[in-house]
Amino acid sequence: MNQPIVMVANGDLRLSANQKCWPIQAQVETAVMAAIRHLGHEVRRGHEYDSVKQHGFIDSQKRGIEVFRSIPLHAPLVVVEAVWQYSQHLLPGLLGHQGPILTVANWAGQWPGLVGLLNLNASLRKAGKPFDTLWSVDFKDRFFLDGLATWASGHRIQHDRSHVRPAEHVALPAAMRQLGQQLAAQLRREKALLGVFDEGCMGMYNAIIPDELLHPMGVFKERLSQSGLYAEMLKTSETEARAVYQWLLDKGMKFNFGPNPEVDLMEAQVLEQCKMYIATLRIADEFGCAAVGIQYQQGLKDLVPASDLAEGLLNNVDRPPVKDRQGKLLYANQALPHFNEVDEGVALDALVTNRVWTALGLAPETTLHDVRYGESYGHGDDERFVWTLEISGSVPPAHFANGYAEAVSERQPPMYFRLGGGTIKGVSKPGNVVWSRIYVEPDGLKADLGLAHAIELPREETMHRWEITTPQWPMMHTVFPGISRDQFMAQHCSNHIQVAYAPDEARAHQALAAKTAMFQSLGIKTYFCGHVPRYAAA
Repeated sequence: MNQPIVMVANGDLRLSANQKCWPIQAQVETAVMAAIRHLGHEVRRGHEYDSVKQHGFIDSQKRGIEVFRSIPLHAPLVVVEAVWQYSQHLLPGLLGHQGPILTVANWAGQWPGLVGLLNLNASLRKAGKPFDTLWSVDFKDRFFLDGLATWASGHRIQHDRSHVRPAEHVALPAAMRQLGQQLAAQLRREKALLGVFDEGCMGMYNAIIPDELLHPMGVFKERLSQSGLYAEMLKTSETEARAVYQWLLDKGMKFNFGPNPEVDLMEAQVLEQCKMYIATLRIADEFGCAAVGIQYQQGLKDLVPASDLAEGLLNNVDRPPVKDRQGKLLYANQALPHFNEVDEGVALDALVTNRVWTALGLAPETTLHDVRYGESYGHGDDERFVWTLEISGSVPPAHFANGYAEAVSERQPPMYFRLGGGTIKGVSKPGNVVWSRIYVEPDGLKADLGLAHAIELPREETMHRWEITTPQWPMMHTVFPGISRDQFMAQHCSNHIQVAYAPDEARAHQALAAKTAMFQSLGIKTYFCGHVPRYAAA
């Protein structure tokens, strides 16, 4: 590369997050620049540190457009991420850029760059924009240095994706194939509505599925405003909220309260969350929604406490009863699938999962997690790479071994959640898991899926992983058989991953097969990742 390499750093929309995360970002940028210069290339930042805001991130689409006006159109460009970032800040510049693009993240759980990287990469893939990508713990390992040298010499980086296999090459069991086809036909015939409380949460361009890709499946969006949700909360009584709260206490759920609302969880915050739970069910029922998604982060964050407690409860079959104002019990004995952060890939996936698991007589609780972090655990033959999956607030309590009795609610971090609100925290129980991700590419909807194991780790290891990520959030210790760390990162097309349990390995295979068949029947190009299921064709 004859031109100087230009480096940019994308950040959050929230000033408090950008300020707190900046020191780590600065350290990572220094390490990446040193590696580039060691190869003999010149590198410079494409934008300056802002002494007023006290960070050096691109923090809005407006700022991103301004920055790219001064970057040479054909310059080699490196996007360095050590934090969560809003992809929309960069997309106007990246999509028009004509030079080679490399995205880079640090391998750390703290803020986290890995989640931001996966979201940005998925957004670029949706847009059909070519790019290369790398990640590293210290930016001195051979994987990173060799990849950087390849890119800097003007060549594309070739990652190992040998773990990915088109599902059309796998012979599914006839009964499960038929079930998936029947469920797909039923969905197309009867239709389903996704209640979307404001699209585009947190700049996640990749999380918006164009309507024309959903309509042939019989799936339509009911676009709802979060102002309507807030208005319904205002109409919900304190008595109703306290009934939900008392139900949770009676189930054994614990709330870690403190005296200072700026940093501690308060009962008043939880009661507001209970009102949101009630209001969501009433609106969903009024509009006939089969699933709902609350944006919160840039819609409700300045009005009410976090949406997470409500979200986790909605995804659980056993949850506080809610009636409409005429006394009808809403969604009786059912989960109302909630797609966190209005991720529509999660919405469609959760809808399919709910129908397949219900048809098979399996517990249908499903949720997304962030692909947050991972590191090896164990020694010798027992060593394996264990991922730390963390959702930003809550999972359905059915995912805990002891349900609500194991659930703990802690205040959301003030840097992201100024008005607080409680989480549903715990460690997901060991067991067989079916995982998946629906994503958008220029040629249509696609899905990766496979089998995983949620495992139990010693408490000391669990605490270590909480301490280096977000200790208020629930986690799942996960092993993906047949997928290495770098294979997963190279292929996974989202910051999110969908998970659902099966009671044993045999029924996990059945659920995976039926889900695959339903995806295929809906016209989604589907891929198995990792160990090929045992019913594969020879």
